[in-house]
Amino acid sequence: MSKLESSPEHPLPLRRVSAAIAGWVHRLGEVWVEGQVAQLKRRPGVPTTFLTVRDTDANISMTVTAASTLVDSAQIAEGARIVMRARPDFYAERGTLSLRASAIRQVGTGELLVRIEQLKRLLAAEGLFAADRKRPLPFWPLRIGLISGRSSAAAHDVVENARRRFPAARFEVESVATQGPAAVSEIVAALGRLDAAPAVSVIVIARGGGSVEDLLPFSNETLLRAVAAARTPVVSAIGHETDAPLLDLVADLACSTPTDAGKRIVPDRDEEERLIARMRGRARQVVNLRLDREREAMAELPGRLTAVLTRRLDTDRADVQAVRDRARRRMAELLEANRAELTQMRARVIALSPKATLRRGYAVVIAPDGTAVRAPDQARGLLTVYVERGSFGARAVPDGG
Repeated sequence: MSKLESSPEHPLPLRRVSAAIAGWVHRLGEVWVEGQVAQLKRRPGVPTTFLTVRDTDANISMTVTAASTLVDSAQIAEGARIVMRARPDFYAERGTLSLRASAIRQVGTGELLVRIEQLKRLLAAEGLFAADRKRPLPFWPLRIGLISGRSSAAAHDVVENARRRFPAARFEVESVATQGPAAVSEIVAALGRLDAAPAVSVIVIARGGGSVEDLLPFSNETLLRAVAAARTPVVSAIGHETDAPLLDLVADLACSTPTDAGKRIVPDRDEEERLIARMRGRARQVVNLRLDREREAMAELPGRLTAVLTRRLDTDRADVQAVRDRARRRMAELLEANRAELTQMRARVIALSPKATLRRGYAVVIAPDGTAVRAPDQARGLLTVYVERGSFGARAVPDGG
């Protein structure tokens, strides 16, 4: 494809750009395309049927023209998933792109189930169904996000059953298409808004039962990955108990029906009140038992205290008596030791006493001046002579007189 040359000084006419685009598109040739029929229009007397085909994973749609006989033979209706061989057409005069189909067939239920099973194996291998990535639901959600069809019975079942159990439950409801080509994009957008809301504690995606084709959006890869990436716990409440979209495997909690979801996302107020009453009764019983034990203990306290004091006094009395006995024995030992020592000292004193000397026949001579005569030349005048039994006077006689 040649590049168009242009500049501010030499701009291209719009018709030439449009013609170039038409030429590029026409060179693409026929391609096989898959999508979902969002709208089907027939015009009386015109052998051409106009289809609006939408990509279920993106907000993209395109007009498709096909022979009415081709559409009729394939039994195409709005909402059908189709595979077609088509040639892109660009209408240069209007600047619009469309497809011209030369072959159309519906995607059968069997083929859809095969594709769902293939996607299931792929996501399971990536760990999107693993139990360890499931988040627990809050016991008391501040606000419940609810994604459901507009004025749907599923939304009514969720809200009514939740409020029947917990009248204070508050909801943030997002009404979306739950089937058809716009369902996936609307659900994903609603999920993003609720996941970003700080007050929303849990998100419920609810829808009533339906055919395999009706429930296809809830096995769509884009939606499943969005649920897996959400920060807020997500509850799946799709269809009846027999319905099993892949959303049940990715969600943090899968409920069999919207009614079941309403019962499981909030606590039962009556049951919680009964539980609180039982716990209060048990607590009161425990406190009363403790008070009874303490009361009995207090009643026994004086007797136990008297016994303890008596034992303590007896022990102390015995200790005092033992100390007194030890003191007496010690004093007796000390007195006896001192008495023996005194006796020995007395004996030594007596042995060293002058009387002991006199008793052996010696005498003590005292001069008139009161001093003891120790030499003959000291004996002068009247002397006093002390003997064992008394004293007497004597006069000293000089030598030779």
